Amino acid sequence: MKTWLIVLIVVVVLLIILGAILLPRLRRKRQERQAAVQQRKQMQAQEHLLESQHHAARAEAERAAAEAEAASARRDRAEADLRLAEAERTARERMAEADQHGQRAQELGQKAADLDPRLRAAERENPPR
Repeated sequence: MKTWLIVLIVVVVLLIILGAILLPRLRRKRQERQAAVQQRKQMQAQEHLLESQHHAARAEAERAAAEAEAASARRDRAEADLRLAEAERTARERMAEADQHGQRAQELGQKAADLDPRLRAAERENPPR
């Protein structure tokens, strides 16, 4: 039984020595893998951050361009509104002037008819165009 016990003790001691040698190596490898994973994550995070900054800059540039375009459109619309208001005012003035000319024509026609009644009959036969 002594032999069996000695063999068992030797096997246990060898397993302990083997464990003492292999465990630090396994831990070191695991730490190296974790460090590599952590480094990859940091690199990915940096890439994402750079891409995020690129997209933010692009978005800001697009926003500025859109605001400039909107301001230009508002300016163009204001100018068009001013031109429209001016055209309407001019048209109203011309209409008022035309009405005045029409009234003056009626007054003069009436005076002419009062002075010579034959003109009234001639006007009925040949009305002005």
